[in-house]
Amino acid sequence: MDWLIEPLRFDFMTRALLVTLVAGVTCALLSTWLVHIGWSLMGDAVSHAVLPGVAVSYLLGWPFAVGAFLFGVGAVALIGGVRATTKIKSDAAIGVVFTSLFALGLVIISATPSQTDLGHILFGNVLGVSDADIVQVVVIGAVASAILLLKRRDLTLLAFDRSHANAIGLNTRMLSALLLGLLALTVVVALQAVGIILVVAMLITPGATASLLTKRFDRMLALAMLVTVGASVVGVYASFYLDVSTGGAVVLSQALAFVLAYLFGARGGVVTLALRRRRAVAA
Repeated sequence: MDWLIEPLRFDFMTRALLVTLVAGVTCALLSTWLVHIGWSLMGDAVSHAVLPGVAVSYLLGWPFAVGAFLFGVGAVALIGGVRATTKIKSDAAIGVVFTSLFALGLVIISATPSQTDLGHILFGNVLGVSDADIVQVVVIGAVASAILLLKRRDLTLLAFDRSHANAIGLNTRMLSALLLGLLALTVVVALQAVGIILVVAMLITPGATASLLTKRFDRMLALAMLVTVGASVVGVYASFYLDVSTGGAVVLSQALAFVLAYLFGARGGVVTLALRRRRAVAA
């Protein structure tokens, strides 16, 4: 019990755990749809494209969430524009836009080294979050999660059968735009916990892990959140006792959960399938 309680005696650890859990659950919900629609690379693009927005916000004295969200939405619009007006494939368009915007952010940061230090945006600074940061993360995370849960049936139909969704009268373009907007909001939430570099892992790994464990989408949502909550707690505690990066420890914990699902998952784990084949041959 002392081992469990000791980290929680420090205010910065309880703050870190709260922010990580909120960011993790929001990312887990969204990751389930991103994985099944095939938008994992889009998550990578938006997470990196928000860097110039964060840098500009700091320079102007705005809340960084404002700039991050605007540049996230702008990145999505640019990618869509490039795809619609050229013959470039989507992965190439995504790569060009997000690397260009990420480079722009690095240039802005390097041009003003004495005014602002945005290294924690790249790598996360969950141990140093302020009261205002916590309120921002909780509010944005709650709004994004609530919208995802309220629209989960429509979004699930969009992910698995876009043609049927169109046939029954759903506006698939609006649903896609909604999902991309929520992606930008979720990136803003996760930046505080793990930074831009690792946020893409939180947007992909939970959904990928859950997909190895079950075929039912509602169960995937629940399992993705469960995996993320467990990984968040393990990662935060590991960072305290091992004195390592909190964001890195959380993402590694999620990766460990994915490896276990890959090996022993009921749906298609490597070891599980091998055992089934052996039993079938023996029978």
